Amino acid sequence: MPQKDYVKAARPKTNAANRRPARSNAKAAAQAPAKPWLLLIVTFVLISGFVYFLWFLNQQPATTSPTVKPPAKTVKKDELPAKPTEEPYQYIKELENKEVKVDVTEQEQSSGPYQMQCGSFREQQQAETMKAQIAFAGFTSEVRRTDGERGVWYRVVLGPYESKRQATADRNRLRQQNINTCQIWNWS
Repeated sequence: MPQKDYVKAARPKTNAANRRPARSNAKAAAQAPAKPWLLLIVTFVLISGFVYFLWFLNQQPATTSPTVKPPAKTVKKDELPAKPTEEPYQYIKELENKEVKVDVTEQEQSSGPYQMQCGSFREQQQAETMKAQIAFAGFTSEVRRTDGERGVWYRVVLGPYESKRQATADRNRLRQQNINTCQIWNWS
């Protein structure tokens, strides 16, 4: 079965009277040269104007800047301002001879030395691993074996410390090294 062209079939047919006459090549060739001559004239004017501008710049006298001498270095003396004859503020004189009394309370003496426990393990190998981590942080610790009701425990202990403040400072440094399991307790 032959294929039917539906596109051509949908178009209305035009009459020969309605058709425009085709351009002749002679008329098209006669009109085309008008634009290139105009383009050539504009290009020539622009190029000649640019050349004139360059020539004009070349004819201008060269501007010479006058030689400027650097200013002579003057040595300035570091002058202090004049000393005031009288103090503008009165509190300076008042505080010179003022006596302040402060009640100092005695701090309680620590009830004994402190120590810090960083871990308690069932196996000695785990305790030794924790001791090595603490050693890498720069502290000396020891592993203590404790026999209790529930069996044998291996504790990783630092100290003794004279004050709780020293123990807290070391615990904070250990926390910076991601060792967060340390607890401070009174060892007596």
